[in-house]
Amino acid sequence: MKEEFLHYIWQHQYFDKADLATVEGEPVQVVRVGFYNTDSGPDFKEAKLRIGEVEWAGSIEIHLRASDWQRHGHEADQKYDQIILHVVWEDDAPITRTDGSLIPTIALKGKIDLQLLNKYKQLQLSQHTIPCENYWPLIPEITKTMMLERALVERLEQKGEEVLQVYQSYGNDWEQTAYHILCKGFGFKINQEAFERLAKALPLSVVRRQQSMFQVEALLYGMAGFLEIPEAKVYVQQLAKEFSFLQHKYKLGEKGLQRHHWNFLRMRPANFPTVRLAQLAAILFQPQAFFSKVLTAQTIKEYEVLFMVPVSAYWQQHYDIGKPTKALQAGMGKSSAHNLIINVAVPLLAAYANYTGERSYLEKAIELLEKVKEASNKYTRLYEELGWSAKSAADNQAALGLFRNYCQPVNCLYCSIGNKILKQTPTA
Repeated sequence: MKEEFLHYIWQHQYFDKADLATVEGEPVQVVRVGFYNTDSGPDFKEAKLRIGEVEWAGSIEIHLRASDWQRHGHEADQKYDQIILHVVWEDDAPITRTDGSLIPTIALKGKIDLQLLNKYKQLQLSQHTIPCENYWPLIPEITKTMMLERALVERLEQKGEEVLQVYQSYGNDWEQTAYHILCKGFGFKINQEAFERLAKALPLSVVRRQQSMFQVEALLYGMAGFLEIPEAKVYVQQLAKEFSFLQHKYKLGEKGLQRHHWNFLRMRPANFPTVRLAQLAAILFQPQAFFSKVLTAQTIKEYEVLFMVPVSAYWQQHYDIGKPTKALQAGMGKSSAHNLIINVAVPLLAAYANYTGERSYLEKAIELLEKVKEASNKYTRLYEELGWSAKSAADNQAALGLFRNYCQPVNCLYCSIGNKILKQTPTA
């Protein structure tokens, strides 16, 4: 048994309160259970109890064994002098405040329904990837739907917090932050680290000063390490010459990457980092700042257009430096644009929602995900095997959030589905 299970039991009062008394025999009446505290300090604050004839207001501390009080050093910590009741599974030692006064204790062993205990143990010890797999068909669809919606919002808020950490690292500059997230997104996992390094080595402020896409390409390909070719054709020679000038002008030094930092292995030419850099250059050269567009775009079509910008003439006919292609590639495909909507636009909107407190940006992020059709992944398939069906990127993100935050760490106590199982469903 984990201590968090007793937190759950106390919070919901899932124990027999008939003849409830302290281990010393004083009757206990719970007036208010208190507010669950997830920070340091007592487990429940602002509780109210009647012990004997006296009404007490203060905090509740919970342990599996009463002796955990000493093991955690609470007897010498004045923060715990406000404890009015110690709730334990087993009472194996008296506990005191810093002044030596005895703290009332109740033991819950024997007061919790055995069926609830058995279901909790089954979930905790489950060998299934989804701990509640045996119970899943018994759970009302509305419960599963609401939990998945909650998991989606929580996942977006988490992704927003990750973006805010980048925002703080760049001195609270939203455009530079959006540039970093955009570059990271262009890595499409395989080259993510290299693109992030590029974003750090080449400041957006330098890119935005350029007067032509050719100059933007010179900076990107030069800093990426793709212009160090001895026998380059005219276009590449011109790029290298322009990069040398810009590198000196903006004092970029030797902060760039080299070709070996980039991954080409087992990739289709359309996904080569050289092609992605051309697409990135086309987006960065647009007159309106990228982050502003992310905030103001309204329709899924506008977000697609944001990423599907035509590349320069050279990159419509090449997939690598000096390597032409017969197929004309005007720009990014729709599936890649949707990937960037999911991994760039949506996290930026979520971050701005967290930052401003304006929920409309989070709602816009969710609406975008609902309009993007995305293939099932290994996480959604886990739930689809149980009868659930994913219909959009929003469903995929919800499933990913549910798995990572609840199913994988077996956090059933904090999951609405787990709660439903513990409270209502029969033992499977």
